[in-house]
Amino acid sequence: MKKVKVLNIQFDVCTKDEALARILDALQNRSRESAKHIVTPNPEMLLHAQNNASFRETLNRAWLSIPDGIGILWASTFQEITKRSGAIGRLLKGLASLIGLIFFPGSCQRVFSERITGVDLMESICAVSRDKKTPIFLLGAIVGVAEKAKEILEIRYPGVNIVGTFSGSPNDFDFAAINALIAETQPEILFIAYGAPAQELWISRHIAKFPSVKIAMGVGGAFDFLSGLKKRAPKLMQKLGLEWLYRLLKEPSRWKRIWNAIVKFPLRVIRS
Repeated sequence: MKKVKVLNIQFDVCTKDEALARILDALQNRSRESAKHIVTPNPEMLLHAQNNASFRETLNRAWLSIPDGIGILWASTFQEITKRSGAIGRLLKGLASLIGLIFFPGSCQRVFSERITGVDLMESICAVSRDKKTPIFLLGAIVGVAEKAKEILEIRYPGVNIVGTFSGSPNDFDFAAINALIAETQPEILFIAYGAPAQELWISRHIAKFPSVKIAMGVGGAFDFLSGLKKRAPKLMQKLGLEWLYRLLKEPSRWKRIWNAIVKFPLRVIRS
């Protein structure tokens, strides 16, 4: 599978169908190997990784890395079209491509043919896991949210085998309880919603301790979206890459995170 780097973070170039085929192959392989860690980095995570060596190394060691965020698609396209450009050329092409992205979102799909969000990939994994009744565990979010997400997934994907949920936290004092639940339920897929970078670092520290787990994936706010605690942007805004605007309107307190994603990140890419 082809790989590409954005701000020194490695991504796998694939479609969602190709990613799912690889995941199914890993689940059907009965030999005991180390669990496969899936990451879905977005622009904010890439910025954080520049100053956090442990997080950067964890992302780059992942078995499968999928771009979550239209900013990653834009950055990979920008790198492709400015390979031989000087500083001024990069700046001009960068600004032009950002403006073009507003009117022609498809212009950023030169390297990655599609954007695959973490929550969409999670739902797709749940859907394809039903044939084999693959056991799934939902870990994280505030109390009650994972249980509600389980109920929604069971309605959307009849037959999905969610064997347990638990809130807990990425702190060490919660590990004994988490370990006991996973030992009891024996999941093969583990979705963790502690937010980045906590969820990725937690997986890196602990995943080898769970013999049953074959796939582990940090899913950020996916349980919140599935449970209805938070609303996703309308489909059209998702398609246009304007989820950031929807979140800003709904949660103005996120302005700093959104600033990092839509201003600081592109400038960092153009300078890199």
